[in-house]
This record gives sequence, structure tokens and C-alpha cells, in this order.
Amino acid sequence: MARGSFPILFITATRIGDAVLSSGLIKRLHDEIPQASFTIVAGPVAAPLFAEVPNLDEVIVFAKAKDGSHWFDLWRKVRKRRWGLIVDMRGSGISRFLSAKRRAVYRRPAGAAPVHKVLEAARVLRIEDDPAPPHIFTSPAIEAYADELTAGTGPILALAPAANWVGKTWPLERFSQVAIRLLRNSGAPLENGRLMVLGGRDEVNLGRDLKEVVARGQLIDLAGKVDLLTAYACLKRARLFIGNDSGAMHLAAAAGVPTLGLFGPSDERLYGPWGEHARAIRGTRTLEQIQQADPHLTQAICHMMDLGVEPVLRAAEQLLAESEPAPLARTQHG
Repeated sequence: MARGSFPILFITATRIGDAVLSSGLIKRLHDEIPQASFTIVAGPVAAPLFAEVPNLDEVIVFAKAKDGSHWFDLWRKVRKRRWGLIVDMRGSGISRFLSAKRRAVYRRPAGAAPVHKVLEAARVLRIEDDPAPPHIFTSPAIEAYADELTAGTGPILALAPAANWVGKTWPLERFSQVAIRLLRNSGAPLENGRLMVLGGRDEVNLGRDLKEVVARGQLIDLAGKVDLLTAYACLKRARLFIGNDSGAMHLAAAAGVPTLGLFGPSDERLYGPWGEHARAIRGTRTLEQIQQADPHLTQAICHMMDLGVEPVLRAAEQLLAESEPAPLARTQHG
């Protein structure tokens, strides 16, 4: 079979976090179908995540229209091709109107208990027994640029203090306190380390607000300054990530950095960071208790105030200890 003879249409999510959580399916398909080529459909903010997918034919930016015409526009773009496989993570049903050998469409079983989104994605390809962990492809050029951005000495603590809603945002001064105690206290786990700050285009002030945490030259300010793939590559070089439930948190976990996700008005059982060294922590209130105060989770109030600095610091120190790299074996000389 010639390269590209098995075209796959992969329709993924609008939000970065959801797109990351199902990204492992693309890696699994790439590994198991060598002749596969990919057309990825994603929302405007998530689309850049897929720019380096191998054998990529196209990334189609899927922007919603108020009248629903976006589905018709998508159909017009993809209807002329006979697809080897259509994977529809949106459960839209568009595949019924397209020519395809196989279809894998997301469906939530009626009455089924909610499961983590990575397991939910695995069900679409019927690989629940061996779920595909999130995976983002980069390029040698992106990795080289990440090396430049993170060049220096000392371990890197990565922080992502923002979220898409104020309700999920842990106070910035608490991030600052945790960072100071991890980086600057004598005998701290990351003593004399560096601080990496991540955020979107609207969060360019985060680095300025946190610059006093570390000495001059020890701040790696990426907030609003790099694209998603570069941020992901930089995260691979961090020793620890701490952040709110956000796309950056899922990128960190996918990058393999020990990840501590801070939760309040969202469900860590469904959206917790995924990986061997990924943990979630919440304050004293359960999600159900938070919903009693804000039933629709739409109020412009912070629901993270009951998560203190000390529990986060203890969880961070424990995660660092659990993920400590094994010492290199010494060579025995006769």
C-alpha cells in the first residue's frame, strides 16, 4: 500500500485540555497503521497542537457559527474523500453523511458511571484495556528552540496560575508563596532553581507579577510569548509543574513532567492530570458542596479559597520525592 492510502479524519475538541486528553488516539493510530495519513479537525485554540502530526494532510480549523452552519461547512470540505477511518470525538454524527470504511464516534453510554476523559476517549477505539496516554508531536526545530529558551542551570518549577474562569483560579499570591518556599528556602527541594511561567495571550502580565520570586536571570517567562507546541516542549524540561485545572496542566502531564493540578469547581475524577507522576489536590470542600453555592458553576467568584498554601506545598514536596530520578549505577572496577 502506498503512503497515505489510509486517510483518517480525526474530529477533536474545541478546548485545549479536551484535545490533549484525546490526543493519544492519534499516536496509537499512527503507530498501528503505518500507511495512515491524518486530517485533523479542531477548534481555533486547539488546532495548533496538531501542526506536527506525522503524515499530516491538513488541520481544519473548526469555528462554531451561531446558526450551526459550521457543520455544513466542514462537510463541504471533507465530503469528496473516501476515508479509511473517521474518528469523531464530538459525537456529531457527521460521519453518517461521509464515505468511510470505518467510523468510531464518541457516545456516552446511557446510565454509565462517568470515567476519566482519557478512558472515555479510549472507548471510542475500544482500547479501554490499554488506554492511549495523551501525546503531542513536536519537531526537531521546536525542541531546539525549547532548549534555547530553557538554557541555564538549576531545576525548573513551572507554574500556570491562570484558568479559563475565575472560579477555577487559585490566588496568584499563593502560587508565589509556594514557589518561594520551593525555590528559595534553604534546603528546599528545588533550591536555587528557576521559575517558568506559562499563560495565554491575555496573561502576559503573569511573568511580571511573579518576577520577584526568583533572582534576576532565573525567570523563564513564557506567558503569552510562545505557541502551544513550544510551551509543551519547554515543559518537558521542567522538574515540577503546579497549575489550575487548565489546558496548560494537561500539556504538562502529557509532557511527562511531574504535575500537580489544583481543583475546586471541576471534577478531578474526570479531568485530573493523567500520568504516573500526575496528582490532583482540592481544598476542604467537595465539588458537590461547591455546586450547592454555585449550582451552574457560572458565578464570577473564586471557588479555590479553601485550598491553602500548606497542603499544596506538602503535595508538591511529596510528588518531587516520588518522582526523584534514580541514581546512575556505578561502574564496578576489578
